[in-house]
Amino acid sequence: MSERRPQRRPGGIVHTYLGYDPKRFPSPTQPPPDLASHAMEHMLHYGSTRHLTPEELANAIELDPSQIAGLGPSLDALLAMLEERKRKILETYETGSVRAHAHRDYEDLAQSLRPPSKLAKDYFNAVRNEQLPDLERLWYRADRTAKKHEPDAFRDGLLHLSEALGAKYEVEQLASKYEFTGREPLTIEEALAVKEELEAIDELLEQLAEAAKNAQVAIIDLEQLARFAKDADLDQLRGLQQQVEEMMRQMAEDQGLELDGGSFRLTPQATKLFQGKVLSEIFGGLNAARSGRHTGPIEGEGVVELPATRAYEFGDSASQMDIPQSFVNAMLRQQREGGLGDGSVRLRPEDIEVHRTRNNPKAATAVLMDMSGSMRYGGQYVACKRMALALDGLIRREYPGDFLAMFEIASLAKRVLPGQVPALMPKPVTIRDPVVRLKADMADPDMSEAVIPPHFTNIQHGLRLARRVLAAQDTPNRSICLITDGLPTAHHGPGEDGSDSRYLYLLYPPDPTTEEATMREAAACARDGITINFFVIPSWSQSEDDIQFAHRVAETTRGRVFFAAGDELSRFVLWDYVKSRRSIIG
Repeated sequence: MSERRPQRRPGGIVHTYLGYDPKRFPSPTQPPPDLASHAMEHMLHYGSTRHLTPEELANAIELDPSQIAGLGPSLDALLAMLEERKRKILETYETGSVRAHAHRDYEDLAQSLRPPSKLAKDYFNAVRNEQLPDLERLWYRADRTAKKHEPDAFRDGLLHLSEALGAKYEVEQLASKYEFTGREPLTIEEALAVKEELEAIDELLEQLAEAAKNAQVAIIDLEQLARFAKDADLDQLRGLQQQVEEMMRQMAEDQGLELDGGSFRLTPQATKLFQGKVLSEIFGGLNAARSGRHTGPIEGEGVVELPATRAYEFGDSASQMDIPQSFVNAMLRQQREGGLGDGSVRLRPEDIEVHRTRNNPKAATAVLMDMSGSMRYGGQYVACKRMALALDGLIRREYPGDFLAMFEIASLAKRVLPGQVPALMPKPVTIRDPVVRLKADMADPDMSEAVIPPHFTNIQHGLRLARRVLAAQDTPNRSICLITDGLPTAHHGPGEDGSDSRYLYLLYPPDPTTEEATMREAAACARDGITINFFVIPSWSQSEDDIQFAHRVAETTRGRVFFAAGDELSRFVLWDYVKSRRSIIG
């Protein structure tokens, strides 16, 4: 008979699951807070490259309070402790006697002072009105009239009187702000100390209540709390703050906010996340019938392989051959013919099958963004930049073979990279004359962009730069997306040396010569096969002439005119781009 073994009992530490992960919270099933969009929106509105502080980042994070339950001292217990301390203070003291004491001290000191005769009237008015600024002005006047290096009892008395009036204000504020029900009297010094303590408690109660609501424990002032809480509770709370700070840093890094020297900066990953959010908002309103990016495939000599195959035809690329199926066809044929005796397989042209392919035509687009002074009104420049980033994200995600170039238009136009778009801002207005007629010789070595008034609108220069960039793209599908709020007010004109862009003309109100120069550049775009789609943003100064100009530019290049404002701009531009791509493919 075998020896009976003693019964084993469980030992060691038993862990209880409390619904949180001490190292990583909130719950993995909870969607992370959107940090990138808040930071990017701030960038779009203010064009600021200032880094975000951890405090600013914490304000953008919303946590589930249940995720920190049990990680540190109970916030409810700390709240109850502070509420109890406040209650005891209010039930211990009364403020009637200290108010009377403060008033009496002020009156006695005011009557003891003897002002100079020329300051007496103003002095008694200031005492009667109990105004600290009036007493301060009297002190400066007395200082100017006093003899140097001689003591002045009145000036010194004014300082003590101001302190007494300030203490009177503080005591009255204490009595009016809090409801005392006790009987123990207070001195003025004690009343001021009680006021400071109660205000500190109120501030901590507000911080703890906010932390209990959204788990932002980082906002709790631990130095203040140390006056009231136990050391053990403070140590646990400090540990919890460190965990939350580490969690915030990890969330920020996951969304492309990189910690750099104690503050966070935007990275390309944050821009990509923001683009994805904008695209989801724009296309989220499309119904099922309009949600597709492409229509049916176009079969032919393309670059995208399809699962279906077909028989080889002379001229087909060997790179598209379906090798397994071609060898299967050869083996089946040789078996029917009585072959395969030596195990060799011989391919014939009729055995070969190739993959069907789909054409994926490329498109080249240039976006011209008006950043002149008038774009500041109504924040239209923000919608313009948001649209440009959304279009860049759409092309990168849905049409990676397409080409996109972005240009900023002001008195001069220049190409900008997608990463520079968030920092673009409307140019400051430097000339406010009702009529402006300026001419700048761009061939002059002393002439530079820094001395040219920046806030005019040079659409001609933007079209010219875009036309040259698009001409180098190997695709017939080229278009310009022009976004502005009205007529151009700047253009380049010919000089005596034959150059067609030596002189820069800045003309306001808009001049017919500027419109003619811009229309000539639009006609050059039409000759190069470039379509101009004109997106008109409403403006307080917009007139019928602005609308007619937009139609003339679009008609010259067989383009279209759109009227859009605010967030609708992104929807109009992106939907038009998708529609154009569908027409190219279909």
